Amino acid sequence: MAEHPPVVVHPPSPSGGRRVTIRGEIVGLAHGPGDVAEFLRRAGLDENVVALDDPVLIEWRGGGLEVW
Repeated sequence: MAEHPPVVVHPPSPSGGRRVTIRGEIVGLAHGPGDVAEFLRRAGLDENVVALDDPVLIEWRGGGLEVW
C-alpha cells in the first residue's frame, strides 16, 4: 500500500481558503502559500528547507500550489 504524504492541502472551499491537515489533524484554513508555510513551521518543519511543491511531504487536492 502506498504511503500518503503527511500534509494534505484540501480543495478550495466555496467560501474561500483551503483546509490543511497534518497527519490527519486539521491545523487551519490557508488563504495562500504563506499560510501553508506557517502551518508547517508551527508543526516544527523548517520553512527554509521545506518545498511546498514536494510531493513526498504535501498532497495538493483540487489544484496545486497556484490554486486558491
